[in-house]
Amino acid sequence: MEPIATGTPPAPAPRTRTTALTAVAPRALLAAVPVASLGILGFVPSLVIAIRRRGRAHWLISGAFTAVTVAWVAQIALTPDETHGLEFLADMALLLTTTAGAALHSLLTYRPRTEPGTGP
Repeated sequence: MEPIATGTPPAPAPRTRTTALTAVAPRALLAAVPVASLGILGFVPSLVIAIRRRGRAHWLISGAFTAVTVAWVAQIALTPDETHGLEFLADMALLLTTTAGAALHSLLTYRPRTEPGTGP
Protein backbone atom coordinates (compact mmCIF):
# COMPACT_ATOMS: atom_id res chain seq x y z
CA MET A 1 0.00 0.00 0.00
CA GLU A 2 1.31 3.49 -0.91
CA PRO A 3 1.54 6.32 1.65
CA ILE A 4 -1.04 9.08 1.34
CA ALA A 5 0.34 12.56 0.63
CA THR A 6 -0.79 15.03 3.28
CA GLY A 7 0.26 18.18 1.44
CA THR A 8 2.62 19.41 4.15
CA PRO A 9 6.33 19.60 3.41
CA PRO A 10 8.72 17.60 5.56
CA ALA A 11 10.24 19.35 8.55
CA PRO A 12 13.63 20.97 7.86
CA ALA A 13 16.72 19.42 9.34
CA PRO A 14 17.83 21.00 12.61
CA ARG A 15 20.61 23.57 12.32
CA THR A 16 23.94 22.57 13.70
CA ARG A 17 26.69 24.85 14.96
CA THR A 18 28.56 24.51 11.69
CA THR A 19 25.64 25.69 9.57
CA ALA A 20 24.89 28.52 11.99
CA LEU A 21 28.52 29.66 11.82
CA THR A 22 28.56 29.56 8.03
CA ALA A 23 25.39 31.67 8.02
CA VAL A 24 26.86 34.34 10.29
CA ALA A 25 30.45 34.43 9.03
CA PRO A 26 29.84 36.24 5.68
CA ARG A 27 27.69 38.85 7.42
CA ALA A 28 30.33 39.44 10.11
CA LEU A 29 33.15 39.66 7.57
CA LEU A 30 31.24 42.17 5.47
CA ALA A 31 30.45 44.23 8.57
CA ALA A 32 34.14 44.17 9.54
CA VAL A 33 35.23 45.91 6.32
CA PRO A 34 34.32 49.49 7.39
CA VAL A 35 35.63 48.94 10.91
CA ALA A 36 38.95 47.47 9.74
CA SER A 37 39.45 50.28 7.20
CA LEU A 38 38.48 52.96 9.76
CA GLY A 39 35.56 54.12 7.62
CA ILE A 40 37.42 54.61 4.36
CA LEU A 41 35.68 51.59 2.81
CA GLY A 42 32.36 52.28 4.53
CA PHE A 43 30.49 52.20 1.24
CA VAL A 44 31.57 48.64 0.36
CA PRO A 45 28.98 46.66 2.39
CA SER A 46 26.06 48.72 1.10
CA LEU A 47 27.40 48.41 -2.45
CA VAL A 48 27.61 44.62 -2.12
CA ILE A 49 24.05 44.51 -0.78
CA ALA A 50 22.80 46.76 -3.60
CA ILE A 51 24.49 44.64 -6.27
CA ARG A 52 23.07 41.42 -4.85
CA ARG A 53 19.52 42.60 -4.14
CA ARG A 54 19.13 45.14 -6.99
CA GLY A 55 16.47 47.17 -5.21
CA ARG A 56 16.01 50.92 -5.51
CA ALA A 57 16.20 51.43 -1.75
CA HIS A 58 19.47 49.49 -1.57
CA TRP A 59 20.98 51.63 -4.32
CA LEU A 60 19.86 54.81 -2.54
CA ILE A 61 21.42 53.64 0.72
CA SER A 62 24.60 52.73 -1.14
CA GLY A 63 24.67 56.20 -2.67
CA ALA A 64 24.14 57.76 0.76
CA PHE A 65 27.04 55.85 2.30
CA THR A 66 29.21 56.76 -0.68
CA ALA A 67 28.30 60.44 -0.28
CA VAL A 68 29.08 60.32 3.44
CA THR A 69 32.44 58.69 2.73
CA VAL A 70 33.30 61.37 0.13
CA ALA A 71 32.20 64.10 2.56
CA TRP A 72 34.37 62.59 5.30
CA VAL A 73 37.42 62.47 3.03
CA ALA A 74 36.78 66.09 2.00
CA GLN A 75 36.39 67.05 5.65
CA ILE A 76 39.75 65.44 6.44
CA ALA A 77 41.43 67.26 3.56
CA LEU A 78 40.00 70.67 4.41
CA THR A 79 40.27 70.84 8.19
CA PRO A 80 43.44 71.46 10.18
CA ASP A 81 45.04 68.78 12.32
CA GLU A 82 43.69 70.16 15.58
CA THR A 83 39.99 70.84 15.32
CA HIS A 84 37.60 72.05 17.99
CA GLY A 85 33.90 72.69 18.28
CA LEU A 86 31.64 72.16 15.29
CA GLU A 87 34.43 71.02 12.96
CA PHE A 88 35.35 68.26 15.39
CA LEU A 89 31.69 67.31 15.87
CA ALA A 90 31.14 67.12 12.09
CA ASP A 91 34.26 65.00 11.67
CA MET A 92 33.19 62.59 14.40
CA ALA A 93 29.64 62.34 13.02
CA LEU A 94 30.95 61.49 9.55
CA LEU A 95 33.45 59.00 10.99
CA LEU A 96 30.80 57.23 13.06
CA THR A 97 28.43 57.09 10.10
CA THR A 98 31.03 55.57 7.80
CA THR A 99 32.21 52.99 10.34
CA ALA A 100 29.51 52.09 12.84
CA GLY A 101 26.60 52.99 10.57
CA ALA A 102 27.89 50.95 7.65
CA ALA A 103 28.74 47.98 9.88
CA LEU A 104 25.32 48.06 11.52
CA HIS A 105 23.59 48.37 8.15
CA SER A 106 25.39 45.33 6.76
CA LEU A 107 24.72 43.28 9.92
CA LEU A 108 21.00 44.00 9.74
CA THR A 109 20.35 43.70 6.01
CA TYR A 110 22.89 41.32 4.46
CA ARG A 111 21.62 37.79 3.84
CA PRO A 112 24.08 35.40 2.18
CA ARG A 113 22.86 33.20 -0.62
CA THR A 114 21.71 29.76 0.39
CA GLU A 115 21.98 26.56 -1.55
CA PRO A 116 18.73 25.40 -3.15
CA GLY A 117 16.72 23.33 -0.70
CA THR A 118 18.79 24.26 2.38
CA GLY A 119 17.02 27.38 3.58
CA PRO A 120 13.67 29.12 3.69
